[in-house]
Amino acid sequence: MTVIAEAFGAVAVVLNFVGYRQVNVDRYLFISAFALLALSAHFFLLDAMAAGIGTLLAGTRNFIAMKYRNKAILLAFVAGNMGFLAYEWFVLAHSWIIFVAYASSLIFTVGSLVIRDTDKIRKVFLVAESLGLIYAISVGSIFGTVFNISNLISIVSKLREAPKT
Repeated sequence: MTVIAEAFGAVAVVLNFVGYRQVNVDRYLFISAFALLALSAHFFLLDAMAAGIGTLLAGTRNFIAMKYRNKAILLAFVAGNMGFLAYEWFVLAHSWIIFVAYASSLIFTVGSLVIRDTDKIRKVFLVAESLGLIYAISVGSIFGTVFNISNLISIVSKLREAPKT
């Protein structure tokens, strides 16, 4: 099962690398949505529920964010994240590390639905990717770790390329 999980992780890495190279937010969201869905399968196969749920919600959110960006949608995704966090913490009694995964997911949620500037979204996503990296390492996800590291490198390289005005 681990080989299959890591194969989904590898697909996610490639797709998200392509996504982060986009100059248009909607193209980024579209490509990234597929990467996030592959990463969701990866984490579920590794029994890392918090990241599986967070990335499943994120992939869905990215598809919706291409067309709709209102407070009701933002609140629905924030509530979804908080609801699953509460379920994992209070009902399933999962480890404290889930807070790191859900914090990352919430930052991505707010950034994807509120920010329309590619430079600003990359800066906000540096924090979320760093939290994702901590979680991926903590659950032993090889390609989750590679995913976050490659995303951090992509973000930094694109920020360095951005014209200074």
